[in-house]
Amino acid sequence: MSRTGAQHLVDVLTEVGVEVAFGLPGVHNLPIWEAFAESGIRLIGVRHEQTAGYAADGYARASGKLGVAVVTTGPGAANTLGAIGEAMASASPVLVLATDIPAALRRAGTVRGVLHETSDQAALFTPVTKAAGTVGAPEDIAPAVLAAARLARQPQSGPVYVGIPADFLRQETFRAPDPDPGEQRPALHADELDQAQRLLSAASRPLIWAGGGAIRAEAGPLIGELAQQLAAPVITTFAGRGLLPPDHPCAAPNPVHAPEVGALWDEADVVLGIGSDFDGLMTQNWLMPKPPKLIAVNVDAKDAAKNYPPDVTLVGDAREVVGRLLACLTPRPGLAELTARLRRIDEQVRRRVRTEEPQAADFLGTLEETLPDGAVVVADMCIAGYWAGGYHRVAAPRRFAYPMGWGTLGFGFPASLGAAVAAPSGGATPKPSPSGGQPPDPVHHTGRVICVSGDGGFLYGCGDLATLAQESLPVTVIIVDDGGYGMLRFDQDRAGLPHRGVNLHTPDFVGLARSFGVHADRVDGFGRAFRRLLTEFVRADEPNVLVVRATLTPPLNTSPRWYRAES
Repeated sequence: MSRTGAQHLVDVLTEVGVEVAFGLPGVHNLPIWEAFAESGIRLIGVRHEQTAGYAADGYARASGKLGVAVVTTGPGAANTLGAIGEAMASASPVLVLATDIPAALRRAGTVRGVLHETSDQAALFTPVTKAAGTVGAPEDIAPAVLAAARLARQPQSGPVYVGIPADFLRQETFRAPDPDPGEQRPALHADELDQAQRLLSAASRPLIWAGGGAIRAEAGPLIGELAQQLAAPVITTFAGRGLLPPDHPCAAPNPVHAPEVGALWDEADVVLGIGSDFDGLMTQNWLMPKPPKLIAVNVDAKDAAKNYPPDVTLVGDAREVVGRLLACLTPRPGLAELTARLRRIDEQVRRRVRTEEPQAADFLGTLEETLPDGAVVVADMCIAGYWAGGYHRVAAPRRFAYPMGWGTLGFGFPASLGAAVAAPSGGATPKPSPSGGQPPDPVHHTGRVICVSGDGGFLYGCGDLATLAQESLPVTVIIVDDGGYGMLRFDQDRAGLPHRGVNLHTPDFVGLARSFGVHADRVDGFGRAFRRLLTEFVRADEPNVLVVRATLTPPLNTSPRWYRAES
């Protein structure tokens, strides 16, 4: 049946199980908005294209599903680049659908001055996506979008860009044949599995290091079993937070940047790295010594070997590989002793926090005691966010999001909008996918999203308070207002430099939020008033903003305080 290009586009999104998308209308993409209105997909209008990208990323992280951003031509598309770079660095499956100038007005090799024209819009996205391309004909819209949606979800997941000339959207056309998926699962070789089994069986001090790939593979329960079988501590990366529940007998306290936790790495004779590339932020720029023996589990052999060369690489899905290892390993003694040691380390780390920064201890304690079951924390690049990233006890997978893939300031608030839509209370009732489409993924949380932001980062996307109010999303925004860029101020103080560019004139955030119709209040510090108000706010049925006037010292997991760099 002949349909418009825009209708074919939305048909494909429906087929692959998309339930929600984030976008901004423009003169070129209005037919897409019309097509969405005819579908069962919820299209949430935001106030800046960067928010569309971040919200799609936040939705993907919280739900495990495909995040979709719909934007217009030229500057509209370009405005998403910071957000899409973060999605790429954090392996978030995000599909960017952007219009391009009408194909009928394009002249090869010449920029004619068409509205929003770029010489090569897709090229803007090449460095920050798995793939980027422009549709060549109206009938190719559906197969191009289908292929892009598949590629974004395919391990290692990540963002994919599709550009569509605006004149294709209203043209009636038949749908070209869908592409062959062409997906090939890597084969796990028996000899490599045997090598890994021998190394782990002979280890006296094994350690498991698990990253975002383990979360995306839903491998947490099996990793927990394997850790108990090996009597091995499990250290998780920022992207792997929540892989094991905090009370798991093998869960090492975070972060590895604390010397008490880093000692576990130093003592290990075999490290089993699962779904991690051992990036600089986690390894203190690779000052952590390479372990005597390293086994890497990764869907990409090059990614596994780019920082610490493995002795054995097991290429494949983390859940499948860990299941195979479980089947061929026998239990080791020492689990009770390990658990007791990890509890002592946790006490030492918490005592260090209380001694070094009592306000941070109060902040973390209040989060732990007041957040409702299923709550998701989304942290921005700010000192309070760094404390949450390092020390907040994450109860389950996909309940913490942090922009430490690329380190993009301004991530927190817009990403929290997407995470809130992923919660059943913040979005439309999930419905089964049509036959042959992407099967519905489980939503991993219900209820409230708590955004931890600084005053500087929040101003990047404050206009989307309008989106928060219009959609009535279950978000509590904590803005820690220290009058500027506190982390940079700390860097200047350490270097003995004057404060330049870091002390900011900030608005009345309470008045700002209220002007959008969002309930807001303020407190000084993280004491009793903060605890009382946060308890009230996270149990509300409406969005709200809590402003905290406080100055925090950065934690050990920020680069100026890396202990290995000082030794």
